[in-house]
Amino acid sequence: METQLDPMKDDLPLMANTSYMLLKHYVLDLDVDFESKVIEGSIVLFFETGSQYRKTISAGKECCQSQFDETCKMRASEPCHIPMINVSTCSSKTECNDFAVSGKEEEATSDENGNHSNKEQASGISSSKDCYDIEDHGNKDFLLVLDCCDLSVLKVEELDVAAVSGIEKCTRSAKLTGVSKELENIRNQIVHELVTLPADRWKEQLYYFTRCSQAPGCGELLFSTGTWSLEIRKSGIQSPADFPHAIRIWYKTKPEGRSVTWTTDQSGRPCVYTMGSPINNRALFPCQEPPTALSTWQASVRTAAGFVVLMSGENSAEPVQLREGILSWYYYVSMPMPASTFTIAVGCWQEVKQQSFKQKAAIGTNTEFSLPSSQTDLRWHEEICGHVEYPCRFQNPAARLQAVIPYRVFAPWCLKESCEEYLLQLVPQCLSAAYATLGTHPFSRLDVLIVPSNFSSLGMASPHIIFLSQSVLPGGSHLCGTRLCHEIAHAWFGLAIGARDWTEEWISEGFATFLEDIFWARAQQQLPHDEIKEQQELKALLRWRRLRDEVQNSEEELQVLRPKKETTGEVSESGASVVKYGLKAEKIFMQVHYLKGYFLLRSLARKIGEVSYLASLRKFVIKFHGQLVLSQDFLSMLLEDIPKQKQSELTVESIFQNWLDTSGIPKPLLEEGETWKECQLVQQVSGEVTKWIQTNRRIRKSSKKKMKQDEVVFQQLLPDQLVLLLEFLLEEKTLCPRILQCLERTYQLQEQDAEVRHRWCELVIKHKYEPGYGDIERFLREDQAMGVYLYGELMVNEDAKQQELARKCFAAAQEHMDASSAKVVAEMLF
Repeated sequence: METQLDPMKDDLPLMANTSYMLLKHYVLDLDVDFESKVIEGSIVLFFETGSQYRKTISAGKECCQSQFDETCKMRASEPCHIPMINVSTCSSKTECNDFAVSGKEEEATSDENGNHSNKEQASGISSSKDCYDIEDHGNKDFLLVLDCCDLSVLKVEELDVAAVSGIEKCTRSAKLTGVSKELENIRNQIVHELVTLPADRWKEQLYYFTRCSQAPGCGELLFSTGTWSLEIRKSGIQSPADFPHAIRIWYKTKPEGRSVTWTTDQSGRPCVYTMGSPINNRALFPCQEPPTALSTWQASVRTAAGFVVLMSGENSAEPVQLREGILSWYYYVSMPMPASTFTIAVGCWQEVKQQSFKQKAAIGTNTEFSLPSSQTDLRWHEEICGHVEYPCRFQNPAARLQAVIPYRVFAPWCLKESCEEYLLQLVPQCLSAAYATLGTHPFSRLDVLIVPSNFSSLGMASPHIIFLSQSVLPGGSHLCGTRLCHEIAHAWFGLAIGARDWTEEWISEGFATFLEDIFWARAQQQLPHDEIKEQQELKALLRWRRLRDEVQNSEEELQVLRPKKETTGEVSESGASVVKYGLKAEKIFMQVHYLKGYFLLRSLARKIGEVSYLASLRKFVIKFHGQLVLSQDFLSMLLEDIPKQKQSELTVESIFQNWLDTSGIPKPLLEEGETWKECQLVQQVSGEVTKWIQTNRRIRKSSKKKMKQDEVVFQQLLPDQLVLLLEFLLEEKTLCPRILQCLERTYQLQEQDAEVRHRWCELVIKHKYEPGYGDIERFLREDQAMGVYLYGELMVNEDAKQQELARKCFAAAQEHMDASSAKVVAEMLF
């Protein structure tokens, strides 16, 4: 029986009526205030009329409108920050989109923002009761609906873009004369021609977006805010075609806003960063969040000197001093992306650098990869891109030969040395390996930032920037390298190619998990092919065990990779929709879409052959970059390339039925659980486990006798082997304290990576090994990205000391803990 869901509790509503008005570009102008924990300023939104109103456009404009509609398929608006003129007469209106950007570097200057009132303004319209489908109601004023939450909207106004001097230089047909209705039409025509400028005029387009964002206001607009939306109207305007296409919104974030995390870094300095989950960026700026709303953005961000502003932007911004103690940072993107991919991090970050000769050696060693091209690859490179027009790197001959894009690494001061030891040299290795696998990097540069300890994941990829948890740094290069490979893979799958329906997370996470192994294998050039295959088989077994445990311990409805099944990708007439289960806190900690997606792709690769399969992946990337896809887009193209498979049971429908539309472990995978026993690395672990179990029995039988160190010789194990060994030992009913002590010393478990230490903490909890309680406390403090599960383990034993430890650790971490993590842990503890 299907559970009835509360759309305000389980599903995330995407409210924006993108079918009526589609956001094309954001211009953000913001101040970051660490004392009040508020980001405030303005956002200017540039729109085109949506596809539902195509027929209302006059015959003379139909050609331009059709160009716009094609563009809409690919573009997404993001917050942009631009130098503002005196805006004391402006009012504020905001709309945003989810996607990310890439592009060239361009200089820009920022003027100081004029003062404006922070007083909240009353609205003249009531909130719509219909969350999902707000339509044009004939005689009623048209409502523009934006996705918005946890924001204080102060003012919304229309911009008089016709007043911008020189604007006629970038327009084709607008006559800047006339009054009233004609002038409104001219303003909208100017915006239309600006957003549809050809890709080779992108610098000029950015310049005029900046100029138009500084245009004077020409009338405040009525607005109201609901739980999930901002609604805007202009009195007497009943059609989206007549609604202002350039508006400015003045607003402030709230300290508790769920898109913005205010905390301190590992050196104790204040910082703030954003995450595109669980509610995307709607608590950072008003936007359009349906994935189809692809837009570009530019942003100017002001903050106190000493802070560094990192952002999703094609340029490596250099700060400009506005006045004593205040710096301004400017970023832009020219590739349309969903607004949810926009990311910002402001803190006292330090750039991590090595001695120049070491850096050159690292890059030189690892850029020897050549792209495994075939005639098919070359043919596809000659094809015209399928996305809307933008300055595409896939059409740039120089970019297509760039194995390693420019990169920087940032971290809090106290972690610089740790980053220099492994991370800095891994970046060029992993970038080269990704290029060797998939070809052209979709983005022109990369920043890697070690984020604060309260970050709720091991990593997150956004256009031009990757966040990594500090948990990837200890214990050698393995976890750091594999996670870096995973996040780099998202540049292609998740960013350059996005899911048209956000419930199909596997398109992003499944591909990144699969490619993580391919990239990491190529990054470890010194290893023989057989050793690489052994490592991958071991990793597959670990993932199979994790999937098995997750399926046994989670709700069935959350295990389905395509929860909307045949309605996936469908939206309401207005363009609004919901992300099914998008607000369920426990879903954030599940990995089923990573794991089942990985095993599906692994199964397809084994059936087709890895060489042919990777060639199909490259073809898919070349064909669909810059676009949004559904599962069937990939599966159909893959099966078309292998006609012989069409005659077997491998069809799109069978893959949906076996892998994507059902809960539990997919049937084809159930038969694979025994095959990994033949892997030599697994057999080696099994042998070591036997030694430990036998030693444990001997110690228990003769507890007074001390175990001689030379009685048993234990082999050194790889990190993934240690994980498996500890998982096998967790299945033992009892392990005596002496064996746990010996286990910790033999493998120096306190110095291993976070995956190994997590299993060690589980052993400590299961056997109530008090000398290891300090390791648990350290893990819950420093590895918050992975520690949530341990709180539950501490409570389930009903041991007073363990429960006290759980509550003590939670009390210390709760203030800065991610909101979803805190909610889940609180439910475990109380």
